[in-house]
Amino acid sequence: MMLRMLLAAATLAFPAPALADLLVTNVQGVRTTADREVERFTGLLIGDDGKVKRVLKGEKLKLPAGTMVMNGGGRTLLPGLIDAHGHVMGLGLALGQLDLVGTKSLDELQQRLRAYAAANPDRPWITGRGWNQELWPDKRMPTTADLDAVVSDRPVWLERVDGHAAVGNSAALRSAGVTAATPAPSGGKIDKGLFVDAAMALIDSKVPQPTPAMRRSALMRAQEALLSRGLTAVADMGTSMEDWSAINSAKADGKLPLRLFLYAAGSETLDRMLRTPQTSRKVPIIGVKLYADGALGSRGAWLKEPYADAPHTRGLALLTPAELRREAAKALAAGKQVAVHAIGDAANDMVLSAFADVGCRSGDRRCRVEHAQIVDVADLGRFAAGKVIASMQPVHQTSDRTMAEARLGQTRLGGAYAWQTLARGRTLLALGSDFPVEDANPFHGLTAAVSRQGLDGQPAGGWRPHERLTFGQALAGFTRDGAHASFAEKQMGALEPGQWADFILVDRQVADVSPAELARTAVLETWIAGKKVWSRRDPAKARAQ
Repeated sequence: MMLRMLLAAATLAFPAPALADLLVTNVQGVRTTADREVERFTGLLIGDDGKVKRVLKGEKLKLPAGTMVMNGGGRTLLPGLIDAHGHVMGLGLALGQLDLVGTKSLDELQQRLRAYAAANPDRPWITGRGWNQELWPDKRMPTTADLDAVVSDRPVWLERVDGHAAVGNSAALRSAGVTAATPAPSGGKIDKGLFVDAAMALIDSKVPQPTPAMRRSALMRAQEALLSRGLTAVADMGTSMEDWSAINSAKADGKLPLRLFLYAAGSETLDRMLRTPQTSRKVPIIGVKLYADGALGSRGAWLKEPYADAPHTRGLALLTPAELRREAAKALAAGKQVAVHAIGDAANDMVLSAFADVGCRSGDRRCRVEHAQIVDVADLGRFAAGKVIASMQPVHQTSDRTMAEARLGQTRLGGAYAWQTLARGRTLLALGSDFPVEDANPFHGLTAAVSRQGLDGQPAGGWRPHERLTFGQALAGFTRDGAHASFAEKQMGALEPGQWADFILVDRQVADVSPAELARTAVLETWIAGKKVWSRRDPAKARAQ
């Protein structure tokens, strides 16, 4: 009960509703039922409080005087989409850094670095993110020497796409006092200027931190990007005190229509947030984000057996079982939800055991595993049995499938990205993107979920196609189930009477098109609490993209 009361407070941080009833008519509405089946409708009646009063299915209404009417022009209307796992400030800051997403080789990384350095001569540090050596011909990780060959006069610090590894040049290492004799901290690794997981903090601590003004600007950039993609709510996984301050300030100023479910970046941050005066908490903290392991790309994901392509390692455990139990129990005792990053099968096993030990099955705790990418087949049933939510990102499967095969071998993929198996076992799937690790576009996530194919249509027939979701399951994962995962199912996600009128208009009937067409969906308008907060100026251009 306490947890429900605390989390219900999140519904206070919403945009001002319209001042009169609004009838949205002549639309091809699509939402999902509680059984995750597609349901069609033709219009919405929205009250002056910004909430849905009635869902129409062809019937005509006698409207009271003063009711506004919006003709949807036959366009498709969907509930506002929810990303169950993203990094809002990370996205906003990334939009102002060196962009290395999609680089096809080390040479291309160096070319982009050279151009960025020339265009930004006054930046004391060059920071960037998004490289992925798995896309390069030799799949070799970049080194300090690779960066020194391009920039040597100031520190350079470049994060891998998954955020679990980064490489620095010599100037960056000198600034941090790191030498060849510096030991890697527990849960981390250092190799030729490449820093993995916990070791990244050695350099991160020396990178100049964004000012409050820079964070506010980053937040606004991120919000624009997310609203333009049809997202009306996001679970922000790993909110810092500085992020929270910027978010609260923007909300107080009426500049943050986007709905945010905030998960504190670790137990210490949560403690500080709980000590913050209530008057400063414009956007409440829902829970805490913890890390059990790293990522597959940097071989930091913690596996039960050694990596197939690196038999000397099983990855890295970032918490001991005792530490995880202690941190989870502490958060639950404070009335907060627990969300734990776990990618490898050993990490997922540890988290499921810890959740059982701290009582996640009792009451309505809604403990969450973030990613759940590689799970031992024997452990898949423990999610539903333990009332654990699987917060998963379909685009990770399409990005990682060949790497997963290399890291695990063909015989250990039975529980890899096992969406349908989990769903059939009655595990709730909350879907997202993990932006900026992946593109925040939820239609790319929906496409991956229903096809198990990348945007290039590969592999033919889908990768392990028996794990595909139906469109209804996928849409529920980005709407009503995403809301449920953050205790907000009574407020949003299904456009049911009494819920906030959060919806989007798009340029095609998404429930009836091919995966390739679904991926190309363009958002035309985004509405929150019955108020239009974003619109596309050139729909024709959007369709051409």
